Amino acid sequence: MEKTSEDPNKSILADPTNTTTQPLLDPITPHHHYYPGQSSLDPEDQTQYLQISYNFGSRPFKDLPFVILFTLLVLCTFGFGIFASVHRNPHHSHVSSFTYNFTSSSCNLEKSNLLSSSDFFSLYSSDSSFLKSLIWTLVVTLILSIPFVLFVLFLLKRYTKQIVYASLPFFVIVPVFLDIYWFVACTVSSKCSEDFPLAYRILVLAFVLLLIGLLVWIFVANWHRIELTVKIIGVASYALSRNLGLFGVLPALTLGLLAYYAPIVVFLVFARFNGEVVPKEKNGEYYCVWKQDRWVPAYYTFAILTMLWSATSMIEAQVYVISGTIAQWYFNKDESGPKRSMRSALRNAFGPSSGTVCFSGLLIAVVRMVRSMVDNARQEGSGIVNVILRCCVNSLLSAVEFVNKFTINFAAITGEAYCTSAKMTYELLKRNLLSPVFVETVSTRILAGIIFVLSTVYAVLVFVVVRAASHLGVEAYFIAALAWLLLMVVLGYFVHVLDNVIDTVYVCYAIDRDRGEVCKQEVHDVYVHLPISRSHSSAAYGARSPLV
Repeated sequence: MEKTSEDPNKSILADPTNTTTQPLLDPITPHHHYYPGQSSLDPEDQTQYLQISYNFGSRPFKDLPFVILFTLLVLCTFGFGIFASVHRNPHHSHVSSFTYNFTSSSCNLEKSNLLSSSDFFSLYSSDSSFLKSLIWTLVVTLILSIPFVLFVLFLLKRYTKQIVYASLPFFVIVPVFLDIYWFVACTVSSKCSEDFPLAYRILVLAFVLLLIGLLVWIFVANWHRIELTVKIIGVASYALSRNLGLFGVLPALTLGLLAYYAPIVVFLVFARFNGEVVPKEKNGEYYCVWKQDRWVPAYYTFAILTMLWSATSMIEAQVYVISGTIAQWYFNKDESGPKRSMRSALRNAFGPSSGTVCFSGLLIAVVRMVRSMVDNARQEGSGIVNVILRCCVNSLLSAVEFVNKFTINFAAITGEAYCTSAKMTYELLKRNLLSPVFVETVSTRILAGIIFVLSTVYAVLVFVVVRAASHLGVEAYFIAALAWLLLMVVLGYFVHVLDNVIDTVYVCYAIDRDRGEVCKQEVHDVYVHLPISRSHSSAAYGARSPLV
């Protein structure tokens, strides 16, 4: 398939007044590829979409008010935090050492009642054997997780079909084994059998088996999608393997966020020390209590909101970097790949598009808070009105999250503002009759199942090694569970990166399809089999597309 020779450094949007531009789907136009099901629009309406591609040139700053608001919020958090640290009261932890003085009607400190630091540390003791095994297990797991992730990526790149089909039976075998193992172990244990009578154990066993049966039914019902999903995962794994530097940049951004959090956590601790010891009367008796300054709760709320917005913004910045890096690889015509692609993506994420990243992070933070309030309201009250309101709110929040999912990918590619990117992404997918639901539905669940199986196998091996190397009893289960959790977190982060790669390649494919070009033939060979959106198809043609 011959590619066009359009300059990628041109502006994102062509001049809409240029009427000499050829129609996108003109059958006599060379270098354009026609896809069945692609909408046919008026040529004058399509000229504004012909130049959608990765913006390799300089980008103007977008959504500046949000980055300014975020900066002011951070400066205020640090400013009041420094004030709280300087004006803290060192007597906060010695309230019990104060006694009420009837003469002065105040609380006085008696130094003889202070607890020395050596006395404090002598109060703590622990099992050294358990701690030693736990620390060594977690350290070894963390070290092994790096080559483990690269090994999983290699398997998904070279042997995608084999690893997926080999993992599918374990999606059923592992939970069935754990369910039966729990039932037998609880029956053998006298304490567990007393806490859970036989009827309850049988009920739990049957319920879990019913859930597993439901999972099997889902696999059978979606079996026709698994083959396509395998190919999509393979393409995304190949794209990620060509940009392995992301595995260094993304953890560095996470460590940077933790380093940014450290002083805020210190400020929150010192903020608790702002107050004074005051006398309090109760039933004719006087005693001393700690009275916190009124501004401290407000600062806590302020700082926690800052941390939440910072966390969601960092997550969106990572998605931006992934999308920008993968998009440069996709639209680059040199087989060796673009140079300094991650540096360019980082510069755009924390430079011209920092306001867009902050805006996206703010929306996600608001969604998280509203969802938390809805969940709290569900626990506090019930009724048909509350149920309807919760359903409406949850639907709205899910829609916001879904729109944001592809908006930040498009913004990383084009450098457009958030609202413009959201509108253009919707129109891009609608023009090309593409539905993004399929991309995220099956692939994410299969990848989650794969890492669950791999982490479970690793946890079983850890349990066997710990029991053989030490004489721990129930503690060995706890160590294996923590090792499983740590590896799940690391592999879950890998799946998160791979999911974003899948989304980015999907948007890049939609842009190619819209322009009638083929930048990566191996991607088109797979994504061309994606189902067409029936709603868009019926609106455009009144009939189903041949690709459905």
